[in-house]
Amino acid sequence: MGHSIKANGRPGQTETVPWRSRTVQIVLLSTALAPLGVPLISPALPVFRDVFGITDAQASLLVSTYFVVGIALSPFIGILADRIGRKRVLVAGLIAFGVLGGAMAIAPTFEALLALRIAQGTAAAAIFITTVTIVGDVFDGVQRNAVLGANVAVLSATAALFPVVGGALAGIAWNAPFLAYLAALPIAAFAQVALEEPERSGDKGGITYLIDAARTVLTPALVALFGVAFLTEFLLFGVVFTAMPFVLATAVAPVLIGVVIFAAETASMLVALSSGRLARYLSNEWLIAAGFACYAVGFAAAWAATGLIGTMAAVLVVGTGVGFLMPVVDAAVSDRVATEYLAGAMSLRNSTTFLGRTAGPVAFAGLAITAGVGYDPLLLASSVVAVAATGVTIAAGPVRLARVGARRTSAYRDRTGSKTGHAVTTCSFAGYLVQWLRNRTQQAK
Repeated sequence: MGHSIKANGRPGQTETVPWRSRTVQIVLLSTALAPLGVPLISPALPVFRDVFGITDAQASLLVSTYFVVGIALSPFIGILADRIGRKRVLVAGLIAFGVLGGAMAIAPTFEALLALRIAQGTAAAAIFITTVTIVGDVFDGVQRNAVLGANVAVLSATAALFPVVGGALAGIAWNAPFLAYLAALPIAAFAQVALEEPERSGDKGGITYLIDAARTVLTPALVALFGVAFLTEFLLFGVVFTAMPFVLATAVAPVLIGVVIFAAETASMLVALSSGRLARYLSNEWLIAAGFACYAVGFAAAWAATGLIGTMAAVLVVGTGVGFLMPVVDAAVSDRVATEYLAGAMSLRNSTTFLGRTAGPVAFAGLAITAGVGYDPLLLASSVVAVAATGVTIAAGPVRLARVGARRTSAYRDRTGSKTGHAVTTCSFAGYLVQWLRNRTQQAK
């Protein structure tokens, strides 16, 4: 008789995305702006270098400063969203994102451009934090997983599209890519008119809020989830967006490198869209384990690959892992935090996400080039790290994370909708692998 795995669904809950919901529409439109931050302007960095007469390293500051400010200021933005409301912070963030981005098109110097870019990074952090927080506020159980999956799918789709758009716009004029940021302004107007402020409870302020928020957020379960968010982005940006392009550059044209990255984004999008259905049969912790298992297999396959086809297969597996990991981290955080502290928790998740994106490329390039390790050993080492992460999640996740998660206060609602006795059925190899490992663990006990 097979063992069951505690899942996220309740009888009668739907795993479909309510596409007609104004809340969903505003969240997804806001999320679609996120890749305007880096993927849109990355192809234009050489153009900015030539226009302003700067070095490659100086041009790259337009990317790194955008993330660094998000790392530093995200917790303060989260506190603000918890105190004055999600809608105000989101609308203000959208307006600032659009105005500051549009102003870059008329920046007279590189220093002015960089200053606008730093300020825009703060606005982007506000958008990132409030969108996922609103989903956590409004939706429950597997439907929340489904909406978060759609959110990641939109992020992946636009991240794959915008580099092409950015390159095309930069070919027209050096400042044309910045005009795309103005798209945030009509979305801000839509949010102001149509978005209902999610109901919040509690009226604590000042030191009382900070103490209670810290007690709620800094639990072993949430710290572990923040670690998952960091590791997900650190390995993704270190391997797929840094190591693999340099490895492939010796054998294939740049356009084919772009195709490889596009394949990873496509796989992530398709799996993320299935997040609601998967959450009906697997708990968030088991989906995290499945994601890291995909990372382990994909990184090992990339290390062993001898041609473009093998590399393409490897990144498809890695992209599948991304589709597992990204939605469920936010869903698991939402499970464990009271509504009045949720934006603060999501802000810390955002900081760790941005930190992983910033540290991954630096660490991999530094070890490969400066330390002379090379990229191939780093691919294998990444696979080992992912195997370890899978094992730790399987051993500790479903037991400890479920037990030490923060108990909600008066605002607590049972969002997990957990049920037992439902056999795991999933079409993915990773899901089957997780089920098999779980069964072996139970038998050993």
